[in-house]
Amino acid sequence: MRAAVLYHPAPIASRPLSVENTPIPEPGRDEVLLKVEACGVCRTDLHIAAGELPPLRDAVIPGHQIVGRVEKLGTDAGDARAGQRFEALNAPLLRVGARVGVSWLGGVDGTCPLCRKGRENLCDHPTFTGYSVNGGYAEYAVARADFLIPLPEQPPATDLAPLLCAGIIGFRSLRVAEAQPGDRVGLFGFGASAHLAIEVLKFWNCEIYVSTRGASHQQLARSRGATWVGDATERPPVALDCAVTFAPSGDVVLAALASLRKGGIVAINAIHLDRMPEFDYDRLLWGERQLRSVANMTRDDARDFVALAQQIGIRPRTTIFSLEEANEALLAVAEDRIDGAAVIVP
Repeated sequence: MRAAVLYHPAPIASRPLSVENTPIPEPGRDEVLLKVEACGVCRTDLHIAAGELPPLRDAVIPGHQIVGRVEKLGTDAGDARAGQRFEALNAPLLRVGARVGVSWLGGVDGTCPLCRKGRENLCDHPTFTGYSVNGGYAEYAVARADFLIPLPEQPPATDLAPLLCAGIIGFRSLRVAEAQPGDRVGLFGFGASAHLAIEVLKFWNCEIYVSTRGASHQQLARSRGATWVGDATERPPVALDCAVTFAPSGDVVLAALASLRKGGIVAINAIHLDRMPEFDYDRLLWGERQLRSVANMTRDDARDFVALAQQIGIRPRTTIFSLEEANEALLAVAEDRIDGAAVIVP
C-alpha cells in the first residue's frame, strides 16, 4: 500500500513525511483492517511531526480522523460491535464492508482507576491513533474493533472525517466549558474544530463571540453565524458565560479568561501550549472563574456528537489533498491557509 510515513528525526522539516510503499498490515485478533476512504488532518499531527509531542516510535504513519470500510476482521473481532459503548446507536455486529470511523483515542486499558470511573479519556495506558500506533495517512489502517465509530452511508467520507476529532473534541470542549443553551459563548481561534462547534452552539440558541486572527477565518466565522467577530485576543463587547480556546497560545487563553463573567469557565482545547504568561489573579481568575484543559475524548463523546451531527446536518468546509500531497496538507494547516478542515483522500 501507499502510506505517508513520519521518521524521527524528520529528514526535511518542511516535508517531514515520506510517501512510500509499505506492507498492508494484518489485524490482530481484536482488530480490523480498514480500507481508508478519507483521513482528516489535525493540528496534533503538526505537533507530532515537529517533535513538540515526544516521539513514541522511530517511524509512524500519522492521521487520526479516519473514515474507512472494514476489509478484514481479526479472529475475535467478528463477535464485536462497533464500539462497546455505542449500544445506543444499535450498532450491528461488525462485518466486511461496514463504514466506520477511527479517532485519536485508539484504545484504553479499561482497568486503571480512571477507566473504572468512566473517564477513559484520562486512561493511564492509552493508545493514540497516528502517534503510538499507525494511523490513516495510508490506503489501509488497523484499529481496535471496540473503538470503531459507526458511521452512516451519507454524507461523503470527506465530510465525515473532520467530525472524528475536530468535531468530537470541539463538542467535548463545550461540555468541559459547561456551555448551556442560551449562553454567551466565546470561541478563541476559528479553524477546523471551532467551525464545527459553532453549529452545535447555534442549535443550542447561544450567542457566539469569535476572536480569531486572519481575515479569512474571521469571514468564515461571520458566514457560519457568529454574533460578533474580532481579532485574535480582542475582548468581546459583553461578558461571556464560558469560552473555548483553540489556538495553542497562552496569550489567547488569557484573553479568553479576561472576557469571562464571574463563575465562568475557559476550556483550553490544545494538546500543546506554547507558553502561559504571568497574569493578575485578582483581576482575571478571582470570582470562581476557572481554567480547564481538554484531554482527548471518550466513546460517549463520539457517540453523542455523531448522533447530533446527523440530527443537525453538520457539514464541514473542507480542502481535499491526495495522499501524495500529504506534506502540502500539513504545511497548509501550519500556515493557516485552510478555512475549515484539510482532508487527505488516498
